[in-house]
Amino acid sequence: MSPELETFLRDLPLTDHHCHGLVEGDLDRPAFEDLISEGFDPPPAGTSHFESPLGLAVRRWCAPVLDLEPLADPERYLERRAELGAEEVNRRLLRAAGLGHLIVDSGYRSSEVTGVERTGELAGVPASEVVRLEAVAEEVAASGVDAAGYADAFREELERRCERAVGLKTIVAYRGGFAFDPRPPTAAEVVRAAERWLAATGRLTDPVLLRFGIYAGAELARDRGMPLQVHSGWGDPDLTLHLANPSLLSDLVKELGRMGVNVVFLHCYPYHREAAYLAAVLPNVSFDVGEAITYLGPSATRLLAEALELAPFTKQLYSSDAFGLTELYLVGAAQFRRGLAEVLGAWIADGRCSAADAERIARLVAVENAARIYPGRSPRSPAGDPVR
Repeated sequence: MSPELETFLRDLPLTDHHCHGLVEGDLDRPAFEDLISEGFDPPPAGTSHFESPLGLAVRRWCAPVLDLEPLADPERYLERRAELGAEEVNRRLLRAAGLGHLIVDSGYRSSEVTGVERTGELAGVPASEVVRLEAVAEEVAASGVDAAGYADAFREELERRCERAVGLKTIVAYRGGFAFDPRPPTAAEVVRAAERWLAATGRLTDPVLLRFGIYAGAELARDRGMPLQVHSGWGDPDLTLHLANPSLLSDLVKELGRMGVNVVFLHCYPYHREAAYLAAVLPNVSFDVGEAITYLGPSATRLLAEALELAPFTKQLYSSDAFGLTELYLVGAAQFRRGLAEVLGAWIADGRCSAADAERIARLVAVENAARIYPGRSPRSPAGDPVR
């Protein structure tokens, strides 16, 4: 690994283009372990979520920031976390991540975590908002609207919510997957679907209304120059993994391209090669490997190498998808920097790219691609001293 490239990456402020708010209160062990797993359930008796690639990564990267030796045991780590208190832990870990800008999805468990402004305040950097389409739809449904007025009410509320937003997001992967009719529904189909949903209540899973939301969101995104984020690949047990393969959305993405809308696939793992292919052949597609960088622990370098196999360097971004724990912000950033330094350093050593090429690639993925895709973004200096 090139020491010069490692230093360059350490000093490069990252735009985390997809993350969430933080829990500000102190956490006991069960609450902490709940936030280092994508599962809904506690670990089996006699085991711990620390016994995972992510658990190793938390101990490796976060322990030194809390004045412990790297890989301090979980008991000592949690003890030290409690000694310092949540406010100090959050401040230290966020500043050690070396962030320059946060783009925050405010639509998931928002009552449990910090909002957009507070998250940016804790990190010491600007923070922008991404609005989740399905969350807006469910708020509209709860407002008492009737089926005939649903479409207009959704558009109006979405426009209001996006006054200061820089992007939109869909979690259709969690609401039935990607194997749906890619065409926009007719107005009559939307009214009939709204009648069914409003009568039944509950979360939005109707494929007609999901498609309507995506196309209504795409129209607004086009008009405001915003991208549409699409959760793809792995996530919590609420999805069926093979139905979250980005390639299943090829026809929809092509149609959105004809509308002039940029699509950013999030996470993608284990379908990151499919996402890379779409990014290589479709001008409106970008992607990241997001949360997988955090959860793969020591294997994150291999994931980054695979993401860089095919896709243009101008089509890849960085995100942590951190939710709740500041540890997830730091682990994502640290493993991204280390992995990218190892991959690009090997290319330099093999004579396959120059040091200047490697720095250019790093700037694109870490900062510049997000600055181009999201409105009102510009690179800036990191808020703190990134962890080594």
